[in-house]
Amino acid sequence: MEQEVGLIGFGEAGSTFALAGEWGERAHVFDRKTGNGPERDAMLAAYKAAHVLGARFLDDALSGVNLILSLVTADQALAVAEVAAEHVPAGAIYCDMNSVAPQTKQAAAELIEAAGGHYVDVAVMAPVNPARLSVPLLLSGGAADEAAARLAALGFVKTRVVGSAVGRASSVKMIRSVMVKGLEALTAECVLAAEAAGVREEVLTSLDASEKAQDWAARADYNLDRMLVHGLRRAAEMEEVVKTLEGLGTGAAMTRGTVERQRAMGELGVTVVPTGLDGKIAAVNSTAR
Repeated sequence: MEQEVGLIGFGEAGSTFALAGEWGERAHVFDRKTGNGPERDAMLAAYKAAHVLGARFLDDALSGVNLILSLVTADQALAVAEVAAEHVPAGAIYCDMNSVAPQTKQAAAELIEAAGGHYVDVAVMAPVNPARLSVPLLLSGGAADEAAARLAALGFVKTRVVGSAVGRASSVKMIRSVMVKGLEALTAECVLAAEAAGVREEVLTSLDASEKAQDWAARADYNLDRMLVHGLRRAAEMEEVVKTLEGLGTGAAMTRGTVERQRAMGELGVTVVPTGLDGKIAAVNSTAR
């Protein structure tokens, strides 16, 4: 028998997966936009285009399925788990694929597990388009291995179990986002100011000239070294960068954060900087206590 699945939420992720896997009527879908609001017709049309079975109520979508995918907005993930816990079939696997903190997933897990379901923390590690069913998925939780097998039956081809503790998969995603999303924000702050100052090409050329190809472990090692040795001086320099950006009127939110982090690292007073990333992290952690 082909794997059937209950889908909670049919936005970009849910609809992309269903179409890519040609799940059709194997997918039992509930999305709150099928209420009486202005988005109802569009959502019903999306159901029809994907040939899925749309459900009027959440309990209808979950009835009789042994695999559930929660694909809602981050601010609704816990609330949805609370409602789903009232209807989850005994023994069903609830894959929480939402981008939320590990604490949020742990709270949701308590609800689902108490109701007799098996909760699995799933971190979606790349945009669903254009990857579709090739999007990398990290799984953690007591039923993660079984969830990986059931997701494979739906067509997902890049699943990896990273542990048995709920929150481990989401920790990888959330902490990785510090860098990924932070670099995006820094990029915006930099290029908008460069454009306002009329020096965009020069700034970008300078960055190209100074950028060195390194793996992230080597880059992190180097960056921590610079901050521990020169954090106070760099904080003072970045205060002047804040003045520059504020004078241009383009905003300095990220740069103000840089000032705080550089100063905090410099104030640790690490006089002998250890060699290697492990040593530097240990020095920061022991000095900061």
